[in-house]
Amino acid sequence: MSGEQYFHANPSAASNEKVIHTELRGRDWSFITDSGVFSKQTVDFGTETLLETFEWPDVDGDIVDVGCGYGVVGVTLAKETTRSVLLFDINQRAVELAKKNIQRYQLDNAEAVESDLFSAYKGGAAAVLTNPPIRAGKKVVHRLFEEAYEALRPGGECWIVIQKKQGAPSAKEKLNELFPVVKNVKKNKGYYIFRARK
Repeated sequence: MSGEQYFHANPSAASNEKVIHTELRGRDWSFITDSGVFSKQTVDFGTETLLETFEWPDVDGDIVDVGCGYGVVGVTLAKETTRSVLLFDINQRAVELAKKNIQRYQLDNAEAVESDLFSAYKGGAAAVLTNPPIRAGKKVVHRLFEEAYEALRPGGECWIVIQKKQGAPSAKEKLNELFPVVKNVKKNKGYYIFRARK
């Protein structure tokens, strides 16, 4: 499937729901996935690495999972916190799956919303996490970073996973333009985790 399809409001692929199993942050998980969403067969290595590296921010505020897919990041973190966790995706099918996975774990503090990046958000985030939609193009990814900066509270952090071959150096350059502090906190098999603090 092309990246353009899963970064699209209405995926055309026929629905074929299934359940996948994984371990993240010391817990066993099962997630409902489907055709027309990113990494439907298994939780991708980049997302796993992002979750295993993430540290809770010092500031109060929401946790925002942008480009949430079927909800792996948001659901996993919502289980660990009483903070409000918001999951955004432009893909309607992804949002419906994220809602099902939130219900699966009875998470009252999590909500999945159809949104073009941060269009549905008013701000006040303590942390933004994203495995950005690289195939949607650099312009979209850079807009995501810009909107993440605006959405964060002072002291809030944007956590990003990106492969070196998919533009990690230019992503870091853009983050450095926006954020006063940007650190590459992990490198693993060609994946970089950036932590950008406002």
